[in-house]
Amino acid sequence: MNFGSSGNFRRQIAQGAPFELYLSADERYVQALYEEGHTQDEGVIYAIGRLVWMQQAGRGDLPSDDAPLAGVDAALEAQESGTNERIALANPEHAPYGVAAQQTLEHAGRWEPTEALRVLGENVSQAAQFALSDDARGGLVAYSLALAPSLRERSEYVLIPQSWHEPLRQRMVLTNQAGDVATAFYQWLQQDEGQAILRTYGFSGE
Repeated sequence: MNFGSSGNFRRQIAQGAPFELYLSADERYVQALYEEGHTQDEGVIYAIGRLVWMQQAGRGDLPSDDAPLAGVDAALEAQESGTNERIALANPEHAPYGVAAQQTLEHAGRWEPTEALRVLGENVSQAAQFALSDDARGGLVAYSLALAPSLRERSEYVLIPQSWHEPLRQRMVLTNQAGDVATAFYQWLQQDEGQAILRTYGFSGE
């Protein structure tokens, strides 16, 4: 099992990489592979993702539901006084959660002002690590990562309103190379047991 940005895996599959099952945080990548003839069908939506602002536990005041980007504003205020507190996000060029983060900052009028403060992760998992580093104020990352045991104990988060970015409709599909094990896992993820596990990590269904 490999983890990385959806865009990078989409490119690798198109180039013939030996992947059997592709789970993408952006359903458009799956659609493109299907249209190019690399998958068995159009796949299925397996989850809807959420975006959060995540920061180190105790790293200043936690933003509230009413002001989820207060951490961004705090970083901008620190910049004015000569201190750079980084804001982490996944690279929007190939990471769907990075696209959602950019859309969120644009919605709030914070995209251009934060240009010098942004640090980009190759994928959203790397962005989460950057968000919890000592020189970062925090970052915009996947809700599922904020709930992961490895990060949950040393972080705190607030959900970003879903209306601030395009829906994170996550689609999975079997490639033309899929065998029995990949097919069984694909089917299991659509069943109640698989969906229940996804819900514990902040995902919702269609």
